[in-house]
Amino acid sequence: MGALDPAASAATTPETGWVTTVRAYVSVTKPRIIELLLVTTVPTMILAAQGWPDPWVMIAVIVGGALAAGGASTFNNVYDADIDRLMVRTAHRPMASGAISPRAGWIFGSILSVASVVVLAMFTNWLAAALGALAIAAYALGYTVLLKRRTAQNIVWGGAAGCMPVLIGWAAVSGSLSWTPVILFFVVFWWTPPHYWPLSLRYRDDYESAGVPMLPVLAPPATVMRHIAAYSALMVLTSWVLIPVAPMGWVYSVTAIVLGVAFGLEVFRLWRRIKRGAEDVAPMRLFHGSITYLALLFLAVAIDPFV
Repeated sequence: MGALDPAASAATTPETGWVTTVRAYVSVTKPRIIELLLVTTVPTMILAAQGWPDPWVMIAVIVGGALAAGGASTFNNVYDADIDRLMVRTAHRPMASGAISPRAGWIFGSILSVASVVVLAMFTNWLAAALGALAIAAYALGYTVLLKRRTAQNIVWGGAAGCMPVLIGWAAVSGSLSWTPVILFFVVFWWTPPHYWPLSLRYRDDYESAGVPMLPVLAPPATVMRHIAAYSALMVLTSWVLIPVAPMGWVYSVTAIVLGVAFGLEVFRLWRRIKRGAEDVAPMRLFHGSITYLALLFLAVAIDPFV
């Protein structure tokens, strides 16, 4: 049996290396962010079509959107490799750990980005393709290069890139834009700070050690909570504005009102724990709750046209 072990090891090593490499490249695209973006894109397309959109257009937007998000995230990983190495939460990322070289990362990100624009242009329309290119530039250049290391409002303005999928999805179906996708854009825009700042509260020391000026690094928790509360209020109110503008039916209306109240209560809970000086304020509860909020809200957007 012992004589067989080297052969078995030799036979499995190439496959293991191949799998590891693939996983590394998948990882730099930040698949969870891609999933979250698609959660907002597909329901917006259904709303634009007032039913099921053309399946080929939907497939093109899903593929093109995933490629765009993956390309932008890869550029982000390459550029941020130096600070990622300083943070416990991100030190294992492929670019930070050296599993993927910077040159390979730039090439991979470029291929994904170009492919995304080509797919959107060929199978949807040029407006959707242009918005896709703008989203990549906004995240890779606007947020990663210009904002992230320079301002405490990095997440606010940089988050605009994460709002673009609703515009892309709407444009792909209708060939134009209107107030409805713009309102959905701002729902996601206002949602971004209450989503990311609780994460920054949890990993404040990480961001501080890396020299990233996240708001929780520069301001006390009570100040951060005032900002979170303000953006949360804007998010909820904007989600309610959609009801008369679109207009939306009872499924979305009820869901938006209930979710808005529930989100407000969760923000208040975190704020109260911070004011009381609790040893563990558990900010990640709001972080995960924000994901649930957005997913359920856009699920209601998708269901509403069918009711």
